[in-house]
Amino acid sequence: MAGRRKPQGYRDIDGILILDKPAGISSNHALQQVRRLYRARKAGHCGSLDPLATGVLPVCLGQATRFSSYLLGASKTYRACAMLGRTTTTGDSEGEVIASRPVNVSREQVEAVLPRFIGAIEQVPPMYSAIRHEGRRLYQLAREGRQVERKPRGVEVYSLELLSFDHDSFEFEVCCSKGTYVRTLAEDIGNALDCGAHLTALRRGAVGQLMLKDAVSVDRLQQLAAEGSEQIDRLLLPVSAALDRFSELRLDAAASLDIRHGRRVKLAHAPAIGLYRLVSDEGRFMGLGEVGPDAELAAKRLMNTAR
Repeated sequence: MAGRRKPQGYRDIDGILILDKPAGISSNHALQQVRRLYRARKAGHCGSLDPLATGVLPVCLGQATRFSSYLLGASKTYRACAMLGRTTTTGDSEGEVIASRPVNVSREQVEAVLPRFIGAIEQVPPMYSAIRHEGRRLYQLAREGRQVERKPRGVEVYSLELLSFDHDSFEFEVCCSKGTYVRTLAEDIGNALDCGAHLTALRRGAVGQLMLKDAVSVDRLQQLAAEGSEQIDRLLLPVSAALDRFSELRLDAAASLDIRHGRRVKLAHAPAIGLYRLVSDEGRFMGLGEVGPDAELAAKRLMNTAR
């Protein structure tokens, strides 16, 4: 048919897209949409969002996937809405109601219990989660009607603020560590108020330094892709954006060469022990390195310079 472009193969392309995931689809579905639009050989997302949830979903393309675990470990910020008085099988509005209790709660009472959930806390992972139990995902067991014992897990809530309250519902903002279940947090707040609760909406506003204000929707991405790949390529952040929370360490030519060849480098003026973003003498991002107690720098994970 005239005017129709011939299908083209997938390509090597590196970078990070801040996607504003829509409600109603899984994170993997959103990832595959992005991958097809970019025709990327390799892609992965950082930190799943439930189908109910929207907001920041970092999508790593190409060599960015080598560093995706560091985005997974970054702090996350959410805005969430919860309804008091009802608990559900899933902890959110997509599940069946399993218990209802009267709600006689004031805004002041909600504000009074929130400090209990700030700092280092323990959560029991929900049955509807991707955690594995004896080789199977918990949500698979839950769909079969099975319940298994889950051990509490330590997480950290850095901040928790009540944004609004209206009789039987409230909205809050939370900044938390990797592994925090906001559904479970809403349920635990409801239990602390003696009436139960479940999540009705969830929007992720940030993953580390990647912010919602810089995100692009799937619809907008499709519009731009129709104009040509160069339009969507401009939206990609550099691979180094996955490591923004680490300080930069610039190396001279000799040290750059040693690191590329897997050799340790003795630093004359060693910085503090820890992980660093490595930049070559030419100003190019090299990857991640680690300074040990012996003041030596070793490569932790490097860019592939073969292509």
